[in-house]
Amino acid sequence: MVDCQWACPAHTPVPEYVRLVAAGAHAEAYLVNWRSNVFPGILGRVCDRPCEPACRRGRVDGQPVAICRLKRVAADLKGDIREHLPKPPALRNGRRIACVGAGPASMTVARDLALRGYAVTVFDGSQRAGGMMRSEIPAFRLPASVIDEECGHIEALGVAFRTNSWVRSLEALLTEGWDAVFVGTGAPRGRDIDLPGRSEAAAHIHVGIDWLSNVAFGHVERAARRVIVLGGGNTAMDCSRTARRLGAEEVHVIVRSAFEEMKASPWEREEAMHEGITIRNMMVPLAFTQEQGRLTGMLFGKVRAEYDASGRRSLVPTGEAAEHVACDEVLVAIGQENSFPWIERDIGIDFDDWGMPVLDRGTLQSTRPEVFFGGDAALGPKNIITAVAQGHEAAISIDRFCSGLPVAERPAPRATLTSQKMGIHAWSYSNRISEDARHKVPTVELSETLKNLRLEFEFGFDPVLACSEAERCLNCDVATVFTPPACIECDACVDICPAECITFTQDGEGDDIGLRARLKSPASNPDQALYIATGLKTGRVMVKDENVCLHCGMCAERCPTGAWDMQKFVLNDNRANAEAMTA
Repeated sequence: MVDCQWACPAHTPVPEYVRLVAAGAHAEAYLVNWRSNVFPGILGRVCDRPCEPACRRGRVDGQPVAICRLKRVAADLKGDIREHLPKPPALRNGRRIACVGAGPASMTVARDLALRGYAVTVFDGSQRAGGMMRSEIPAFRLPASVIDEECGHIEALGVAFRTNSWVRSLEALLTEGWDAVFVGTGAPRGRDIDLPGRSEAAAHIHVGIDWLSNVAFGHVERAARRVIVLGGGNTAMDCSRTARRLGAEEVHVIVRSAFEEMKASPWEREEAMHEGITIRNMMVPLAFTQEQGRLTGMLFGKVRAEYDASGRRSLVPTGEAAEHVACDEVLVAIGQENSFPWIERDIGIDFDDWGMPVLDRGTLQSTRPEVFFGGDAALGPKNIITAVAQGHEAAISIDRFCSGLPVAERPAPRATLTSQKMGIHAWSYSNRISEDARHKVPTVELSETLKNLRLEFEFGFDPVLACSEAERCLNCDVATVFTPPACIECDACVDICPAECITFTQDGEGDDIGLRARLKSPASNPDQALYIATGLKTGRVMVKDENVCLHCGMCAERCPTGAWDMQKFVLNDNRANAEAMTA
């Protein structure tokens, strides 16, 4: 498995589309993305990027490939790809599916099942599809036009949208004869905070996600001069940056945890600080201060972190005096919760002690067989790409349920390995290794971006920068494959390897730690399994450290007998591939 692809919940084939971006084939790169992650333009801007910490380039030179931003390049430069997208099936299967909510999980279910011939209807209380991607993520990070375009691709498959249509009773919806119902309503309730002074100064204290929604829909147009944002996640960063654009001159993000423990993505923190926002850590809110209903500030206790033997953290007062931070407005962004007041508790759907639906975590099926959940509504708040992955899983479950097949039996993924040899020294991919450092994405001047709430902050890579960044990819999906019987043990591959990651050594000497230590270049990452091949004529073993291999193919080019080959790994993962689902 390729590290970045495996780390992506939707298992998007990252190296494949990165190569296409490098080749200038942006439309093809977009379509590779669309097949698995459904929203390349959206996720190219606001994905939590679980692929990037897994990127092997980060282990080789400290900075992963800017995978997320290359996805955006494919979306921005693809041109009109509508004629290349799948068309609605000519024949329908007669099944009707209702999706409640028009966020990423529901939209993924709708797309996958529409392609399978289902008649899908999406219900949502808003005017346009997109769910909380539209209402909670500020337009300066995710323009509405991108959401409109990618939701439009799904609508073009024949999916029916009932916007401005709240589902107020699941029991009533089920009486309409749907073959299955999918619930993708997200985690719409923001947590509030109950401290002294909260009720007196209520007019100046807002729950973060509600405030962001009011901004998105034009109900809030100004922020106070001095703003405190409570919380350390991405919503807190969005609140703080939005407040700056609405006129706040002084914004403090105040967090209980240490800076390095904050939930906000590192790049979100960097961008907030770039915009003049102060992040203050290890401070616990104690009270709101107010004068006759006018908020004057907040009191905070100072704490330090202590950890017990199991690693559990406790926040311990430092003994310093409480600090008063003056402000005129507070935005509370300390988490989100699920809310299902519209699901009756006597219709066969069980809920646990935390108010969450009882589900099979693999199939996302509830205790009422025809009702499935996904996204934040299923297993709690996560992120967009996880919601997409769960949408794929739920679509498979619904398809099997409606086909009378065991829902728990999942279609197996398929994988292939294909040689990339085009000649003695030619491969079907570029094996040149770029020595460039990670390229920064150009952004709008600070003085300009803070004037306009809807001006996108990042320009994105241009084609030249995108090509340079794409060439940093180490092509991890093109694997070195070794055939021991063909090897004459001339060690030519060892001599030419620029990473010194190949060693031929005696078999059976010491344990894994000992083997790692006696390699030509000791293998220092115990989490990365070694590639070990036996069956050589001298009884030695070939050991290769995959952690530092550049996949340059020089071993295969130098090998006089063809014992080495470069073979491309392709995963056809049904969880991210509705078109290939087997009944």
